[in-house]
Amino acid sequence: MLGRKECVHLLLAHGAPVKVKNLAGWSPLAEAISYGDRQTISSLVRKLKQQAREQMEERRPNLVSALNQMGDFYMELKWDFQSWVPLVSRILPSDICRIHKRGSSIRLDTTLVDFNDMRWERGDISFLFNGDRKPNLSLTVLDNKAELFQRVRYEETEVEIEDEVDILMSSDIMAAQMSTKSITFTRAQTGWIFREDRKEMVGPFHSEFYVINGMLLESRKRREHLSEEDLQKNKAIMESFTKGNTQGFDNNGEPVRRLSLSPPPESKVSWEEYIGSEPGNHPTLGRNLVYKETSKAFKATVAMSPDFPLSVDMLLNVLEVIAPFKHFSKLREFVLMKLPPGFPVKIDIPILPTVTAKITFQEFAFRNDIKAELFEIPAHYIEDPTRFPDL
Repeated sequence: MLGRKECVHLLLAHGAPVKVKNLAGWSPLAEAISYGDRQTISSLVRKLKQQAREQMEERRPNLVSALNQMGDFYMELKWDFQSWVPLVSRILPSDICRIHKRGSSIRLDTTLVDFNDMRWERGDISFLFNGDRKPNLSLTVLDNKAELFQRVRYEETEVEIEDEVDILMSSDIMAAQMSTKSITFTRAQTGWIFREDRKEMVGPFHSEFYVINGMLLESRKRREHLSEEDLQKNKAIMESFTKGNTQGFDNNGEPVRRLSLSPPPESKVSWEEYIGSEPGNHPTLGRNLVYKETSKAFKATVAMSPDFPLSVDMLLNVLEVIAPFKHFSKLREFVLMKLPPGFPVKIDIPILPTVTAKITFQEFAFRNDIKAELFEIPAHYIEDPTRFPDL
């Protein structure tokens, strides 16, 4: 916030965690974008990625152990986005993911390859995760039609990092969270005259439907670092995209790098004033905030099945290893205390007034006949490091 670059670099050199947030909920990266020094933003982005990789590697043995302890299984997960607007519904994706798990290895098969000219490109893609391999060899993508494979890179190139810095410097600073305090579950009803609790089969599973009330998405955005030209350009890009034009806005194919902003006026706030202020309500140190807060209520539906072989607790155990965060005990408490009995086999969530996301567990079975060769790259496949440029 004060633009003291040497302090920032010294902290980063000694491994200060970049993912911290202040009481107002903003991260050092958010404040660096607001201040506008490109070199500082770039250093924070690099360190954030490095720390995320290191944390993943630290958690890896626990993940492998959790997967090994869980039985081998096959499952089918259907996800689709639906809309009653014909043009929109045509471009919304849907897919059935087939997931095999054996020991510490997972294979996910999907048909969605890419999104071009407002159309989804279909194919036959497999993601292989082998927990017992070295990190740089553990995640591979197969293109089964072209008989090619690509190892997933763990580190971005210089150009990719600089591209990301450009996007951060020219977009709103966003923070969003789902508030779970007010969530309640009520039985979903069916029938016009004689109302009764809604019960249906979801795949092979007997399920009882509940309405989730009080889901609140709280989002906050800041734009004090953006010029009038940025705002107009961002608006034009959004309008162009919603009309179906996905052309880039670069300059003859050459990226134009954002320059650092002129620093804000130097802060006159003393340390005593700052540290003595109310928590979460400190005096402004950098630019004056241009800030907007919105909160949106959702009403979702969930189908709970007692027949599903996997328990919510088992799923939480694996998730905790993959993405541990300090509120995980609260999440576990919330799920086990509030969630109706059974396993959530189908969830419908409205994400826009016209669009609903739907996730369905169509099939799940613990099996001990899953073949090891499913997790191997076929010998005749050729390596192509550029097949999926976004990976």
